Amino acid sequence: MSLPLDGVRVIDLTNVLAGPLASYQMAMLGAEVIKIEVPGVGDLARKMGGDPKLGKMGMGASYCAANAGKKSLTLNLKNKRGKEVFLRLIKNADVVLENFRPGTMKKLGFDYDSLKKINQTLIYCAVSGFGQSGPLSQRPTYDQIIQGFCGLMSLTGNPETAPMRAGYVVCDTTAAITAAFAVCAALYRREKSGTGEMIDVSMLDSSLASMASWTVSNYFNANQIPVPRGNENPTASPSGTYRTGDGLLNIVNNEDKHFERLCEVIGMPELKTDPRFEERNIRIKNREQMRAVLEQALQAKSATEWERLFDEAGVPAGRIFTIPEILAHPQIESRKLIKRFKNVDGIGRDLSVPRVGFHLASGQPDVATPPPRLGQDTDAVLAGAGYSASEIEELRTQGAI
Repeated sequence: MSLPLDGVRVIDLTNVLAGPLASYQMAMLGAEVIKIEVPGVGDLARKMGGDPKLGKMGMGASYCAANAGKKSLTLNLKNKRGKEVFLRLIKNADVVLENFRPGTMKKLGFDYDSLKKINQTLIYCAVSGFGQSGPLSQRPTYDQIIQGFCGLMSLTGNPETAPMRAGYVVCDTTAAITAAFAVCAALYRREKSGTGEMIDVSMLDSSLASMASWTVSNYFNANQIPVPRGNENPTASPSGTYRTGDGLLNIVNNEDKHFERLCEVIGMPELKTDPRFEERNIRIKNREQMRAVLEQALQAKSATEWERLFDEAGVPAGRIFTIPEILAHPQIESRKLIKRFKNVDGIGRDLSVPRVGFHLASGQPDVATPPPRLGQDTDAVLAGAGYSASEIEELRTQGAI
């Protein structure tokens, strides 16, 4: 079966994470992604990651995370001939994705208004920190800056440790998923209307939008100012992280039935009618008393034992895993989340990358090739665009590729 984006060609000008992760989602869905990189330099992420040896090879772990399945074309967009090559590629492209500072593409002559004169049905997606408009639009930024701006850091940690950054680049990731979603929506509409689109994705906007479900809504609609609560879930009790006889355990009792079952499992059915805990809102008010009683009972067994018992009783609970632990879990293997490439050319070792976080009945979204070496597909892409071998060599001599 074909994948949903088979036949879609994406010209990807992005680097580091928010943009490359967006195009990686599209690559796994079947799109042909042509990654355009500066000759001799490439994506900044090629130098980044936990293994300096990979960085020196231009295949940094950070780069490998979001670039499998793509083609790498080195192209100098400031070179006259390089510009000509880019415009030729645009004629047969479906999507252009970029994450330059707003205004950069216009200076190059490649903004949406210019490119749509060449390709009326082009979908152009720009990802930036603050968006293409507004008083902050020209500010350079990275994930941690946006974590501070969007309020996430003010909520992370407890009252003593906040503000604290989240443990991964959540704002870059949110912007990437937002961009991929917006591009897919634009492609769907184009199938019906034949029209292109300009998509303006802001890391700040997408991060705040992702917080709107409860955090922002509680502020707007319930006059509740969000504060850092550590591992406590403010919407229910008991709901948070609890000490057991051996290890920590997350427990979430969103419904009365969960609390009633929990009381039975820990051998304290009398808590169901205890005036301090018998009703949801009272339990929230008395959460510290609830914690003291529950943690004392949990000392009888380990987190692993309690997890099994709660699961059997239908009480949502789970241990806290490290990254190595969860990646080795049978659940992850059964879902085939990890793609493994053997003895990757150019680095001489195996390489693993994550797939998309969903399954399709028609076939698992996937990529066939590992992250490309810098410029490894330059000649093939240009030949596909109609350049002869002698023309390609001329472009190389003139510094265009």
